[in-house]
Amino acid sequence: MPYHLEGRLLEVCDCRVLCPCWIGEDPDNGTCDTIVAYHFDRGQIDGIDVAGATIAIVARLPGNILKGDWRVAIYLDERATAEQEAALLRVYSGQAGGPVADIAKLVGEVVAVERVPIQFDVREGRGVLRIGDSQYAELEPYQGATGANTTLADTIFSTVPGAPVFVGKAPRYRSRQPALGIDLDLKDHNALQSTFVFDA
Repeated sequence: MPYHLEGRLLEVCDCRVLCPCWIGEDPDNGTCDTIVAYHFDRGQIDGIDVAGATIAIVARLPGNILKGDWRVAIYLDERATAEQEAALLRVYSGQAGGPVADIAKLVGEVVAVERVPIQFDVREGRGVLRIGDSQYAELEPYQGATGANTTLADTIFSTVPGAPVFVGKAPRYRSRQPALGIDLDLKDHNALQSTFVFDA
């Protein structure tokens, strides 16, 4: 098996709550500026252990998420070893095939690959994401009448059947990526967090 990856993902963007992309509809603004971060709680790529690593993708989507042509910058946690970095880039560029290659084929251009400090402290839709000094998001889940966190199920991006997608908002979402033309400082926009399992 080339890879087995499992962990938590989160997505923040400049759509209002709830981001239409998760059900395959067009983004609120016609385009979408987003961060999608994957933290690996467990996993290996060709025998290389990547548990504890995080990879984040800052992207500008020109329209519907499923139509591709994304322009992206890729950020890797600076604590990753050179071996882990090479393995993760092999997977997230689509070279290793499998389900991640289905995501990678939506990318039209990679404008940068950087190693930076990454803080991924998110569970059940609540927490903080910090990527270097240019990307920051706080996450806060919505809650139902019983106090339980609001969730979605069976979305177009659900990777674990039956796993909840925690619906929330970002009280603060800051993103600067000059090569993508992104310079945002927003309050109370979309935030979603879920789990993933990728096997190839």
